[in-house]
Amino acid sequence: MARTSDGDPGGRPADLRAVLLAVSAWAGCLAAYGLPAPACLALVALAALGVLLRRRSGRPGLAAAACLTVAAVTGGLAAARADAVRSSPVAVLAAEGAAVTLTASVSSDPVLRSGRFGDYTLTRVSVREVVGRGARYRTGVPVLVIGDRSWTGVALGARVSATGRLGPASGADLAGVLSTGRAPRVLDPGGRLLDAAARVRAGIRRAVAPAPRDARALVPALVVGDDQQMSAEVSQDFRTCGLTHLAAVSGTNLTLVVGFLVLLARWAGVRARGLTLVGVVGVGGFVLLARPEPSVLRAAAMGAVGLAGMGARGRDQGPRALGVAVLVLLLVDPWLAVSAGFLLSSLATAGILFLGPPLRDALGAWLPRWAAEGLAVPFAAQLACTPVVAVLSGQVSLVAVLANLLVAGAVGPATVLGLLGGVVVLAVPALGQACGALAGLCASWIILVATHLARLPTAALDWSTGVLSVSVLAAVCLLVGLGAGRVLRRAGWSLAVSVLLVVVMLRPLPTPGWPPRDWVLVACDVGQGDGLVLDAGHGTGVVVDTGPDPTAMDRCLARLGVRLLPVVVLTHFHADHIDGLPAVLRDHRVGEVEVTSVQVPAGGARDVGRWAGAAGVPVRVPSYGEVRRVGELTWQVVGPVRQPVPGADTGEEGSLANNASLVLLVQVRGVRILMGGDMEPEAQEALARSLPGLRVDVLKVPHHGSRYQDPELLTGLHARLAVVSVGKDNDYGHPAGSTLRMLRRAGMTVERTDEDGDVAVTVRDGRLGVRAAHGP
Repeated sequence: MARTSDGDPGGRPADLRAVLLAVSAWAGCLAAYGLPAPACLALVALAALGVLLRRRSGRPGLAAAACLTVAAVTGGLAAARADAVRSSPVAVLAAEGAAVTLTASVSSDPVLRSGRFGDYTLTRVSVREVVGRGARYRTGVPVLVIGDRSWTGVALGARVSATGRLGPASGADLAGVLSTGRAPRVLDPGGRLLDAAARVRAGIRRAVAPAPRDARALVPALVVGDDQQMSAEVSQDFRTCGLTHLAAVSGTNLTLVVGFLVLLARWAGVRARGLTLVGVVGVGGFVLLARPEPSVLRAAAMGAVGLAGMGARGRDQGPRALGVAVLVLLLVDPWLAVSAGFLLSSLATAGILFLGPPLRDALGAWLPRWAAEGLAVPFAAQLACTPVVAVLSGQVSLVAVLANLLVAGAVGPATVLGLLGGVVVLAVPALGQACGALAGLCASWIILVATHLARLPTAALDWSTGVLSVSVLAAVCLLVGLGAGRVLRRAGWSLAVSVLLVVVMLRPLPTPGWPPRDWVLVACDVGQGDGLVLDAGHGTGVVVDTGPDPTAMDRCLARLGVRLLPVVVLTHFHADHIDGLPAVLRDHRVGEVEVTSVQVPAGGARDVGRWAGAAGVPVRVPSYGEVRRVGELTWQVVGPVRQPVPGADTGEEGSLANNASLVLLVQVRGVRILMGGDMEPEAQEALARSLPGLRVDVLKVPHHGSRYQDPELLTGLHARLAVVSVGKDNDYGHPAGSTLRMLRRAGMTVERTDEDGDVAVTVRDGRLGVRAAHGP
């Protein structure tokens, strides 16, 4: 953190010219990529005004000219690059859906993902040559490759040949998307330096192998941003606690690694320019180790800025280094202007440089310097990033500062010991694994903090991502940043605010009017998935599917005051219906879990068995026609009517699992509800044949309102209310406009969780009603 000007009695303000020119450059890039011109001009005008005020000169024309020139140059470069991508032969072939063979350099590590129809990989490549439609073209544009598992063995920097079908890309930074089911042909495996870095990365994983599962997944993430082995639950806890920067390649990683090298060099007697050389070599080594991808280069730049800000002249060097780093990075890669990661890195660094010193000095009036700095750094960074994080996640974390403070003492040792273990294990395995064990111990503490703080009732507040809500939040953060110093300078006020914050975190904030009285069903807003709760009375309920997000499902149940769950029903084993189960099992009294008999996908079925087994909860398959009763609830299993049989074509696995969904016909307080999981037309037609003339009051629309529906069944139900559980801006196009029109034409009122938040079905005095958390 930049020191205050101890030797600067005049209180000379920091030189912000480079920062304000960087803002102009950012505005120019945004203009090239479609941000409205008035907004970009406003940014440039503010930057020019800032330059003028900081210089206190009488030459406003010069300041404005400098900002406009920088904006024009960067905007021109950005527009030229975007046009080169759009007009490239690859983009033309992608628009035609052409089958091609391309030669390319791999520019990112392949990322393995799990989908509805099996595992697949995502790999970015830079195309050197493409052959398609009988012609050969030389080019240099980026393409995303969607391939099978064979791509996981391809190294960064390798030159490969791949054959597949090109399609248009959704992002303007890509010329196209290549879909291929063939293994790539490696023409050149890449350089020796990257091979050496790969061996060290593998060494880190070997060194922490004896550590607990979550800890051995976290250490590589801390050292080099390798987070592919981290579980979805731990990743969600990190997001809730504002710790995601630890598990990604960030300036924090570089600062710790390079700072450790500088300390070693100083201990060995290196001084002055020698320390600078060690720092430069350390930055270069970190980039190689973490992979020279855009996100890594961004992190290296911001980490270098942080190191400059911690120097003796940090007050001057830090802001100047930040401005120069942003300006250079935008010139090298204008697409960073629309990168959320780059924006967060820049804001966090700016917060530490500008807000950190006054906050530290205020706390230093009554705390030791180390404690004041330990509190000021995460507070400043979190305050600067909060509005952007709210836009990205729809949440404002209340535990982020506390979480970062509690783990601060473990992050450095875990990172450094993990790196040492990865290097030493290559020569002395036992010693390397000893370092890895200590790193795993530190990582376990970080995970413990994240897990417990994320479970607090008000660990994070849901926040609307609308313009007005975010603007209000930004204004609040600005006022807090300007006024926090006066409050924190007084120990009494600081402790009072801290106690108030702890009380808010430990006690759930009341939501006026929620849940509504006489609710019988709530579709929880869990994102792209199903998470539904039926009310059995007196804090007891039945959960039907648990959604993809453990935290979201947990909080929905907390808002409803449901503690006892005699039965949890999982309609099928897709992740968007089961991944919230660990939180439900951990934080509630669960009697049993009911599942479908078709264990597809197999990985999901294994996960459910493992989670339930660890919680000591039995898993059973209900029989067709079985009737159950819990409190005021009665339900009958009416589907699947016949068990689908897995075929040889694994491409149909998604439909197989969907059609195997348990279908429940629920009766509560005189209202009938049909809950059909993700059943598709085949299963819907079978249900209509088995229960002719079926009538219900409420329909949980199957498969998130997809276009694959049986109109005869859905309209023939004569339901008055249709509830769609769906995630905002999802990649599947759910709910389909055709499905919504069909439901409304049939006389149904349609409520959606992506627009309305939690949706509650109510029955009051025999009358059916509906309430939405974010609407009427």
